Amino acid sequence: METPAAENKVTVIVMLNISEVRSLFYLHPFTCVAKNDYSHQAAHVKFIHPVPDFQKYVIGVFVTLTFTISCSVFIYKIFKVDIVLWYRDSCYDFLPPKASDGKIYDAYVLYPKTLAEGSTLSSDIFVFKILPEVLERQLGYKLFIYGRDDYAGEDMIEVTNETIRQSRRLIIILVRDIAGFSWLGHSSEEQIVMYNALIKEGIKVVLVELDKIQDYEKMPESIKFIKQKQGVIRWSGDLREGPQSTKTRFWKNIRYHMPALPLSPASPRELLAQASRQDSMETLQGEVRLPLG
Repeated sequence: METPAAENKVTVIVMLNISEVRSLFYLHPFTCVAKNDYSHQAAHVKFIHPVPDFQKYVIGVFVTLTFTISCSVFIYKIFKVDIVLWYRDSCYDFLPPKASDGKIYDAYVLYPKTLAEGSTLSSDIFVFKILPEVLERQLGYKLFIYGRDDYAGEDMIEVTNETIRQSRRLIIILVRDIAGFSWLGHSSEEQIVMYNALIKEGIKVVLVELDKIQDYEKMPESIKFIKQKQGVIRWSGDLREGPQSTKTRFWKNIRYHMPALPLSPASPRELLAQASRQDSMETLQGEVRLPLG
């Protein structure tokens, strides 16, 4: 392209298209030569590296991190219980030993009492047979169950006050029948336990439904508050079936809310104590006429 210039001179503009630039081109300058019949001009051209476009990298890293974090949170929410239990079982021996908290029991079990002599509630089977079988004999926890671990003639208020102070958790058993939870908010044991657990001692509460309860309106405000805050664990097995497996979702959820314990083989002394406790349990179950199978 020619354009007129001052003093009757003509400027010629030539477009040079470079389709490919290799790395070696940045090492040596190029010389552009322009000449005609009247003059000879030369100019040196040097390639410089372009300014890196960090915006693309930043966006890519941000999108990758966002996707990774979202997937991690999603996976953790689904498998949270399994992840926590795996961590406890795998890393417990490597964690520094915790200072003694002075507690004796891992959990105080609060449950609806049998209403009439000779009658059996589903909660009795669960509390006196299934719960000790799994939490005590299989997992090594120590429970306090009123009606099993107290002594005849002891003052109920004094025993309840003392044992809830010595417990790390409070397990509350709920049943669907209205008569089954009418004791909540009215019995002396329930009032003392809930006051000490929620207000005085700040003990973590675990709610267990033996039957699906649709309406919590008749429940005390404390129970409704706990359910709204952390939910409930619902029993889905058969109370009269054989030995329980700790690998089921129900018992994993219970373990998740219980204090961490090492999974180590029981010593001969522990096995002897468990056998003695089992004999006592069978005697007690016979007294309250609980089915054993």
